[in-house]
Amino acid sequence: MTDRPASPDERRPPFDEVARAAVAEYAAARPALIATGEAWTALVRRILDEAGINYLSVDGRTKSVTSYAGKAARLRAQGAPDPAAEITDAVGVRVITYLHRDVAAVAGLVAEQLDVVDDRDLGLETASQGRFGYASRHLRVQADEGVAGEPSYDVLARHPLSLQIRTVLQHAWAEFEHDIRYKGTVPAAQVPDLDRRFTLAAGLLELADREFSTIRDRLQEAVRDTRADGADDDPRVDPSDLAAFLIGRYPEAGWSRTDHYAWMAGLVLELGLASLEELDHALAPVDEAAVTTAMGYKYPAGAVRRLDDALLARYGERYVALRGNAHRVDLLAARLERLRGGAVTPA
Repeated sequence: MTDRPASPDERRPPFDEVARAAVAEYAAARPALIATGEAWTALVRRILDEAGINYLSVDGRTKSVTSYAGKAARLRAQGAPDPAAEITDAVGVRVITYLHRDVAAVAGLVAEQLDVVDDRDLGLETASQGRFGYASRHLRVQADEGVAGEPSYDVLARHPLSLQIRTVLQHAWAEFEHDIRYKGTVPAAQVPDLDRRFTLAAGLLELADREFSTIRDRLQEAVRDTRADGADDDPRVDPSDLAAFLIGRYPEAGWSRTDHYAWMAGLVLELGLASLEELDHALAPVDEAAVTTAMGYKYPAGAVRRLDDALLARYGERYVALRGNAHRVDLLAARLERLRGGAVTPA
């Protein structure tokens, strides 16, 4: 995630003493803010991974002093009395998802886990004006008591987070459009045609986003039908087979990251389950409705997360103690307590 350069018309706005003082203060604070940005990036990635939500990337950045100075000068030129108070994106994280519905899933999950003080769907704003164009979900997030238990809470509290969420197609359009416009090389006579072509491209990409969502829905339906017909003759615990199994078991759940299926397949093998038939038999005693109630999902939990909780409910401390779970023992122990609090006990 990189800072955007100023456009040609914005490169040399007036730089008065107020802007100069704001930049000096930011330059002194920036080393600490870099650590804040790294902590925010790690937290957002951990929240998404824990929920089992599928995404392409999570990247963070701390605004450079040069970029900050340019924005401070532009704000002063527009009459802002205190540019530092209006620059809310000094620390930023960008989440790139595959499908548009996953943008909403990520935004909902973040709102559930963190304190969102502002939420703008710029794609929706553009659409409400009857246009196609820039589409991205922008949230401003700050640390609160919900993350007070985080070891990095003091670091997170130093500065709020500017969070961007967009699909990979939205990201490609925004990056290309920005790169072209901010090069400053388009003749004025060609600007209307350029605008029309960018609008056309934005409309086509929105259609592509919808088609990709339809493709995923059709694939999930096809896999469910195949399992219902009993066509799974060789149910080996392979990551791709596990993904198909989970689509059938949790049809309402979203897809998880590819590497998460491989990791979960390893946990299944650690439990001594050598096939999907054995996994299905092991999960038979689990009351999925009770697990869902106890966990209180307020976001669309991914398929791997759903299986994770089911195995935790089935095996309890044995599951927590698996080698593949060594990095999250405390987290699983806390979830196990939630299950027991909801009267869900290992079978």
